[in-house]
Amino acid sequence: MTETASELRGELAVLPRHVAIIMDGNGRWAEQRGLPRLAGHRAGTENVRRIAEACRDYGIRMLTLYAFSTENWKRPHEEVSGLMSLLSRVIEREVETLQRHGVRLRHLGALEALPANLQDKIRAVVNATADNDQWYINIAINYGGRSEIVDAVRRMIREGVAADDVTEEMLSDYLYTAGLPDPDLVIRTAGEMRLSNFLIWQAAYAEYFSTPTFWPDFGPQEFYEALAAYAQRTRKFGGLPAATS
Repeated sequence: MTETASELRGELAVLPRHVAIIMDGNGRWAEQRGLPRLAGHRAGTENVRRIAEACRDYGIRMLTLYAFSTENWKRPHEEVSGLMSLLSRVIEREVETLQRHGVRLRHLGALEALPANLQDKIRAVVNATADNDQWYINIAINYGGRSEIVDAVRRMIREGVAADDVTEEMLSDYLYTAGLPDPDLVIRTAGEMRLSNFLIWQAAYAEYFSTPTFWPDFGPQEFYEALAAYAQRTRKFGGLPAATS
């Protein structure tokens, strides 16, 4: 851990165990600079490593990244195709780094709808890192919260689960995130104030932080500000704050 991160960590009363990020604003970042939108996506993928390292420095062991939603297919074909190729290259490139740091990568979303090459790359890195247990990164590609719940219900029906046997815990076990802790903090960049179909079941009681900073510019200082805001929150989970002496 760097000295600066160590000092900042000591200033925070509490840290989230699981941070989820809606990485928004890549296209607008590029447009402001007179660049094609794909250049913004490229800059955004380069920023992932910087924030993943910041999580490691703060001792946050789980990071979930919203990379491509089920709604993003509506974007221009050229942009979508370029982004799929970019994701494929980045995932392949980062396998060695993930292994070196003991990171387990997990995919969230409907894998079968992705291009075959990208499917193969995702399966390969997921399998290669399956035994790693130092840090955890979940990448949501072709992910939608509503689709996730529909898929879970369909699986339950196919497996003959009786209606009276359905519980919140059981449904959670049928989601893409089965076995993972719910996010404590959801960060959204680029100033938007909505979840955009991201972890809508899992984030029911997560704290939310929005910043106007576009994702490619979201660095360690902005990340610290999000963590500092989280540390000031009182999480009640529908109840009352614990009594203080």
